[in-house]
Amino acid sequence: MDIFSQIGPLRAFLDQKKSVVKSVGFVPTMGALHEGHLALIKESRKENTITVCSIYVNPTQFNNPDDLAKYPRTIERDIDMLKLVGCDVLFHPSNDEIYPENSIIAFDFGSLEQIMEGKFRPGHFSGVAKVVSKLFNIVQPHIAYFGQKDFQQFKIVENLVQELKFNVQLRCVPIQREKDGLAMSSRNRRLSDEQRQNALVFYQSLQLAKKLLEQGLSLSLIKEEVKKYCESKPGVSLEYLELAEATNFVQTESVKTNAILLIAGHVGEVRLIDNLLLNE
Repeated sequence: MDIFSQIGPLRAFLDQKKSVVKSVGFVPTMGALHEGHLALIKESRKENTITVCSIYVNPTQFNNPDDLAKYPRTIERDIDMLKLVGCDVLFHPSNDEIYPENSIIAFDFGSLEQIMEGKFRPGHFSGVAKVVSKLFNIVQPHIAYFGQKDFQQFKIVENLVQELKFNVQLRCVPIQREKDGLAMSSRNRRLSDEQRQNALVFYQSLQLAKKLLEQGLSLSLIKEEVKKYCESKPGVSLEYLELAEATNFVQTESVKTNAILLIAGHVGEVRLIDNLLLNE
C-alpha cells in the first residue's frame, strides 16, 4: 500500500496510474477503522482497479470541540487493517495540508441541513461538504463509497455532487452491525462495557418503531414510546426519532414507499446514530 501525506505527490501518483487503470474507487474516512469501513474498501475493490482510502479527522465538521478532541485516532492499527483488505493507496494529510489558511467558504443545503443531524449539529454539513469537495478534487475518483449509517450525510453528498457537477458516482453501502445489532461506529470505542450494552437501545428502538408503524400507530405516539424506552436505560438520552422518504429525504408522518427511520442520542457523553430502511 502506498501512503501519502501531501497532495502534490498523491496527485502525481494517481495521474500516472489513471493513464493505465480502468477506474479509481475512493473511501473517505476519519480513521479508527472497523469492519464497516472495511466493507466500503471491499466494495470498492470489487468495482475498481485501484482503491484509495483517506484518513483525516476533519475539524470543520465538529460543532463540539470536546468531541473533536476525544475522537479516536488509531493510525498504525488503521494502516494494518487497510493492508489486510488490499487497499492500494492511503491519503493521511495534516490539517495544514487540507486547510493551509482559515477557510471562509461555507455551504448551505437549505432544509436538508436544518433537520435531524443538521438541527443538532449546526455547521456540521457545511464542514462535511467542504472536506468532501477538497478530497474529490484531490483524488478525482470514478466512484466514491459511503456508509448507510450516516444516511443524511450521504444525501448531502448526493446534493453536493449534483450541484457542483462532480464527475463521480456514489455508492451507499449497508450498515455493518455487531452480532447483537449495534451499528459499528468509531465512537463505540469510547463506551464502557455497561454503556456498550445500553447503546443497543437505539437499534432496538428502530425495530420497535417499525413494528408499531406496521400496527398503524401514529408517529407522534411512537416517538413517545421510543423516548420512554430509551430513557429507561441508565445514561441514555434520545435526541430524535424521525421518519423520512429515503429518496428525497423529506420528513413524513407515515410509511409510503421508500422510507427510512433515523435515530440519534447519547450514551453518557458519546453521541450515536443509527437508521433502518423499511422496505428491506
